[in-house]
Formats: sequence, C-alpha cells, structure tokens
Amino acid sequence: MRVVKNFLYNMSYQILVLIAPLITVPYVSRVLGAEGVGINTFTNSIVQYFVLLGSIGITLYGSREIAYVQTDIVERSKKFWEIEMLKGMTVFIAYLLYFGFLCFYGKFRLYLFYQSFLIVAAGVDISWFYMGIENFKRTVARNTMVKIIGIMCVFIFVKNESDIGLYILLLALIQLLGNLTLWPYLRNDVIWPGWNNLKLKRHLKPALQLFIPQIAIQVYWILNRTMLGQIVSVQASGFFQYADQFIKMALSIVTATGPVLLPRVSNAFSRKEYKKVYNYTEIGFEFVSMLAFPMAVGIIAIANKFAPWFMGEEFNQVGSLMVLETPIIIFIAWSGVIGQQFLLPTKRVPEYTVSVTIGVIINVLLNIILIYPFGTVGAMIATVVSEFSVTAYQLFRVRDELNILRLVSGCWPYLVSSLIMYIPVSWLINHFKMGIFSLLLSVSVGVLVYGILMILFRPPVYRLGLSMIRGHVQKRFEEKQ
Repeated sequence: MRVVKNFLYNMSYQILVLIAPLITVPYVSRVLGAEGVGINTFTNSIVQYFVLLGSIGITLYGSREIAYVQTDIVERSKKFWEIEMLKGMTVFIAYLLYFGFLCFYGKFRLYLFYQSFLIVAAGVDISWFYMGIENFKRTVARNTMVKIIGIMCVFIFVKNESDIGLYILLLALIQLLGNLTLWPYLRNDVIWPGWNNLKLKRHLKPALQLFIPQIAIQVYWILNRTMLGQIVSVQASGFFQYADQFIKMALSIVTATGPVLLPRVSNAFSRKEYKKVYNYTEIGFEFVSMLAFPMAVGIIAIANKFAPWFMGEEFNQVGSLMVLETPIIIFIAWSGVIGQQFLLPTKRVPEYTVSVTIGVIINVLLNIILIYPFGTVGAMIATVVSEFSVTAYQLFRVRDELNILRLVSGCWPYLVSSLIMYIPVSWLINHFKMGIFSLLLSVSVGVLVYGILMILFRPPVYRLGLSMIRGHVQKRFEEKQ
C-alpha cells in the first residue's frame, strides 16, 4: 500500500499541476499577449540548457542511489552529501557559463538574467533525496505550496504587457524559495558523516552517464521552441509552448507512477528480486496505458474548441497543434515505464542513452527539414516522430525480458473504450457553446463512459486494483476486531 499512497500523493500534485495553468493561462495569455508569452518561453528554453548542465543527471541518479541504501542511514547520508556537493559544484560552473553567455548575447538580456535564478534553484533542489527514500508526502506538500503562492503572485502583481519581466522573476524566485523549504527536514533523515568519509568523485562518472540521456531528452523538448523562436518568431515559439504545455500536463498525470516506481524497482533490483522488477514494470505499463489512451482521445475531441475559448482567438492555432501532438501521450507513457522504470533502475543506462539519442537525432533532422516550410506544424510532426522512435527502440531492447506483444496487444480494451468515449464527448463539445459548463459536462461524460467500459472489460490492472482495495479493507477490518 505504500506504493499506492505515494502514487496518490504524486497524482494529487500532478492534478494541481494540471489545474494551475487552467487558472493562470487565460489571464497571462490575455495580459502579456502572444509576444510576452513567447518571450518567456524563448528565454526559459535557453536557461533550461544551463539548468540541465548544472544538474548533470542528479535527479534520476541521486534518487536511484538513495533507493539502493534506503534503510542504511550512514551510507544514505554519505551518498546524499556527496551527490549534493557534487551538484553544487557543477551548478556553480553552469552559472558562470550562463553569465559568460549573457555577455555575448544581447537579445532579451534582462529577461535572461531573471531566468538565471532557476539555475540557483536547481542547485538547492533536494527533492531527488526524498524520492529515493519514498517520502513523497513531503515533496508534494512543498510543491503544492510553491504552486499556490505562484498563482497568487501572478494575479496580484502581473497587470499588463510591461510586467513580463516581473512575471519571469516571480516564477524563478518562487521556485528557488520552494526548493529551500525542504532543507530544514534533513536533520531527521541524514547525519553528517565527516569530511574524511566523503568521496565525491565516485559519483561523477555514473552521474555523467545518466546526464547524456537527460541532455538528449531536454534538447528535443527545448530545441523545438528555440528553433521556432529563431527561425519563425517568438509568437510561434509561444504557440508551440502552449500546445506542448497542455499535452505535458496530461502526461504528468499519466506518468505519475514514474517517480514512485523508480526507487521501488531500484530497491528490488539491489536485493536481486528480479521477479518483482518484472512484475512492477508490467503493472506500470498496464496502468499508464489505461490512462494514456482516454487522455489522448479526449484531447483530440475538445482541443480545437478549447484553445480559442480558453486563451483567446489570438491562440486559435494551439488547438490543431494539440491534436497533432496527442500520440506522444501514449509513446511517452510507454517509454517512461520501459526506460525510467526498468532500464535505469536495472543499470542498463547505455541502452536508455541510445534510445533518447536516436530521438534527438531524428528530432533535429526533422526540425531542420520541416520548420522552414511548415513552421509550428513541422516542429510538432518532428516531436511525434522522435518520441515514437524512442519508444520503439526501447521496446525492441527489452523484448527478451518482457513479453512486449502481450503488453501492447493487451491495450485493446483501453483503445476501444477510448474510441467509444470519443463519440459522446465530441458530440457534446460541438453541439453546445464552448464554456465552463460544456467543458465540465463533456469531461464528466467521458470519464463516466470510460469507467463503465472498464468495469465491463475488466482489464488486468482493474482487477489488481480491486484486489488491493479488498485486501486493504479486510486488513483494516481485522485490526478493529
């Protein structure tokens, strides 16, 4: 049940992540306009390269390493201080390089300076430690507080187009302060092992091995926005960002199992419990498929009506871009399970690295070919094809350990149920004037129809969930006797 609780904690935060932009995006898009949104998107895409450079893959590596020694406070403490000090050094180097970049890049210099606080925020982010010890309650509480404060500050301080700098600065500083709030809790979870016992160098090589795929992932997430900003316009970058943001919000719920299962699989692998590793992976694949298919189809049903209503007619193009990008919800859901919940915990980093490198190469080549003639549509096609290539390669690499044909063919109940769900959702969204009522009605009907079909089809993950609930209820009942 601990895994379930951690998943629910993480899921609740991801729902907040989903709701927060629904509250702020209509306001921000109208107050700052397409150009203001584009400036934030473009400058943020640049600073993220340096955030990535400073972090050197610590989030995944640190979480995995802490999971290996969860119950040993001495070794756990040594690993924490070694990894965090190493990250502090690399973040400092990244910060110096960023200011060197600002000396030679004059465009949007002030906004880029405001974004620099995100590099500092990355340096003091220790959420990876709490993921490793599977204490998701603490990180979710912190993240929730940061989100709520951020929403309040946007509405209080951002009033017109000239406040774009203030908007960027607020988001960066709130992220920094939020990351600092986890530090006071450390006194209960780690001890100081002494300087002589620290060996920072032992983590550099394995962290760098994970850094390479992290670079690859971030590059083809950020590269589209950067290239659109340079080749087409900052407005095009903003359109792409908003479409991508809505898809990623849906993905954040689908992939909420990732941070929860990675330490659990890592811990099972360290104890040589390989059957558990395979079992966790197969359950994770089933679960994300159950969520990914209806979300992808649901977005296709509402996107074209939703985008102009939600953000204004100026952002009408965002709807069609969202429809184009929906296949990645399924592709990333699957690659998240195979890559981050199986390959990484079992120390098969080279195969994971090759998969995302293939994705980057395809993304860059297709961006060069497609952005010039097709603009944002070309960038979106490049994104979908590259994500498919990553997933296909990972599935091919684990074909000997996992029954891929059974896993993929087992998704038919989710696909069929989603297609049936599409009919009433699409009808409602097209026959009622777009508004909060019609949106909530369409989503509610979609959830109801899909839920009924899950009860009728009774897929394996549904039966597993029922079994766990019955077991938990029975245990509670026996405790009261």
